[in-house]
Amino acid sequence: MTPGRNLAARLGGWSARHRTAAIVGWLVMVVAATLIGSAAGQQRMSDQEYATGETARAWRVLDRNGLLPPAGEMVLVRSDTGLATASGFRSAVRQLTDGLRATGEVTDLRDPYTAGLVSADKHSVLVEFSMTGKASTAYERVQPVLASVQQVRTAHPELRVEQYGQASGSKWFQDTILKDFHRAEWTAIPLALGILLAAFGALLAATLPVVLAMTAFFAANGLLAVISHRMHVDDTTSSVVLLLGLAVGVDYCMFYLRREREERANGRDPAAALRVAAATSGRSVLVSGLTVVVAMSGMFLSGMLLFDGFAVGTILVVLVAMLGSVTVLPALLSLLGDRVEWGRAPGLGRLRRPQGGSRVWAAILRRVLARPAVSAVTAGAFLLLLAAPVLGIHTEKLSLDKQLPSDTSIIQTYHHISAAFPGGASPAQVVVKADDVRSPAVRRALTGFTAAALDTGLVNRPVQVTTHQRQNVVELSVPLAGDGSDATSRHAVRTLRTDVVPATLGTVSGVHAYVAGDLAFSMDFNDQLGRSIVPVVAFVMAVAFLVMLVSFRSVTIAVVSILLNLLSVAAAFGVMVAVFQHGWGASLVGTHGVDAIESWLPLFAFVILFGLSMDYHVFVVSRIREAHESGLSTRQAVTHGIRSTAGVVTSAAVIMVAVFAVLATLSMQDFKQMGVGLGVAILLDATVVRGVLLPSVLSLLGERTWYLPRWLSWLPSGATPSGATPAAGPAPPRVDA
Repeated sequence: MTPGRNLAARLGGWSARHRTAAIVGWLVMVVAATLIGSAAGQQRMSDQEYATGETARAWRVLDRNGLLPPAGEMVLVRSDTGLATASGFRSAVRQLTDGLRATGEVTDLRDPYTAGLVSADKHSVLVEFSMTGKASTAYERVQPVLASVQQVRTAHPELRVEQYGQASGSKWFQDTILKDFHRAEWTAIPLALGILLAAFGALLAATLPVVLAMTAFFAANGLLAVISHRMHVDDTTSSVVLLLGLAVGVDYCMFYLRREREERANGRDPAAALRVAAATSGRSVLVSGLTVVVAMSGMFLSGMLLFDGFAVGTILVVLVAMLGSVTVLPALLSLLGDRVEWGRAPGLGRLRRPQGGSRVWAAILRRVLARPAVSAVTAGAFLLLLAAPVLGIHTEKLSLDKQLPSDTSIIQTYHHISAAFPGGASPAQVVVKADDVRSPAVRRALTGFTAAALDTGLVNRPVQVTTHQRQNVVELSVPLAGDGSDATSRHAVRTLRTDVVPATLGTVSGVHAYVAGDLAFSMDFNDQLGRSIVPVVAFVMAVAFLVMLVSFRSVTIAVVSILLNLLSVAAAFGVMVAVFQHGWGASLVGTHGVDAIESWLPLFAFVILFGLSMDYHVFVVSRIREAHESGLSTRQAVTHGIRSTAGVVTSAAVIMVAVFAVLATLSMQDFKQMGVGLGVAILLDATVVRGVLLPSVLSLLGERTWYLPRWLSWLPSGATPSGATPAAGPAPPRVDA
């Protein structure tokens, strides 16, 4: 019996016949993309490219006039017993400022005594300055400055001398958090290899999926580097590409390899087994890959460059992994034959050739399908219970003190500065563009703005004014009441924007004023995400519905697929809210509740989870459909499909849960939230959804599962290839209610 000739079958057949060309061509493509990407270098987003709304307009004014700010730094000098006006204190401050100037790396150094940067209790001063050169690379030049501050700290142990700013913070981040993150990424590879070894029972079979995933990552990352010269990307984009590449690359290879081994176990010769695997699992890979690409493309609707970069990177790695799975993988399997089982692990031999499917899942299925209505209601109620906290979700761009543990040195410094100089660690920045900043009307408006802002009680002194006469631009640094990120500070920003600016600067013709700063940036970022989440979700669901409809020729399957995915994603979001917003069980992942979810995470996690969930769903439903088209009833087809795929889906899910669990061990709050959210979602999807809810729902629907209106009968059939049916192996047992 000859398998049908769908696209995957044709690609697999060509690769098996021309395996040298397929393998060498793949290697050449991977090496070329990697080398070109390394030579080009990946271009990172600047701080200004993250901005949206009014903050973005303020940055554009500064950028057009060549006034983009350098990296700002501040050093707190405090005595718990002495006054800042004491001679010894002044001497230490003078030593500090002289040392900073001597480094040659600072500019705009302010004398705290003349700039009014003495705390209200007279025990602290704040030395402010900027780094020379570009802000984005200032962390590379800040070490002499840090050393100079350390000298003063050592010479004056009676004083607290602490530095905080963009350059020093970036260097701290690079030296600690980012290195830990990269280390965690590569921990995922041996984890995946160990789980695959348990799944396949042979070293070579376990290695193939990891090799495919990593080559897909290297090629995609190289292509991304080239594209980044036209569209800058976030620092973490490569990490996202690695994680997703590992996920889909391993999944696709496992689907393909497991089916080929299954057909060999059922008595087919190597060539026939490979043809069936290409026509069945290969087709599932193409459908799954297309669905994941659709999900990722939804990020383009966010209107934010950050997500555009994520979208391009993830789409590239999925397409490359999909291409490798249907081309070089068949070639490798054709070349290796049964030698793919080289390096058999003692005690795992029974896993090498699956026959009859998973016994554990068979036992679970018997109970699920004995009472499908009870099983569906119970599983659905459990997921809805987990999802309930999502109704109270609160998102925000987490400030640094929420991102990191409170005992972290940089957080302690931030709090010390905020306590001594409220709002000084994170002031609002008002950017004013006028026709002539020297005109009496503009000067009166600036004076009026300062007075009106202070009158609100939401702004602290001193309000610092910097005038750029040649560019006709004025910058005002406005310390906010509150801690710089709380409700009081947010209210202050809104008051400046809606009341103070329109009533003062807004009354002068030709003047445009924008309120920016760290908190304003966070508020604008969050608002843009809030506006974009609905169109992104709607687009992803609508196009995924169409892909499933065309692939399986069933309206019911398409609707069930969308609803089950939404349910598993909602449950995962509910767990995230419970743990990180309310703090329930947060200590289990080494953190505490921070009253919010990182603002970019819901959109990002929805797209990623929707794509990965559809990955498993396509594979499982393809086997169910295949069995049904061979003549089995829907109930029998569900039993056969779940049993025959449970092992590979469980193994793939365990790998992903392990990978995401590694992220949950990192210090940064958003990494923890991402790790827990993605890990929980994959775990629920592979167990409750695919093992209980899906079979019980399809069993209740019966033959209505395959409903297709007559007016859609023109859709391509995508029929199961002859010979690729359950009849080729042991017949699935009948499960009676």
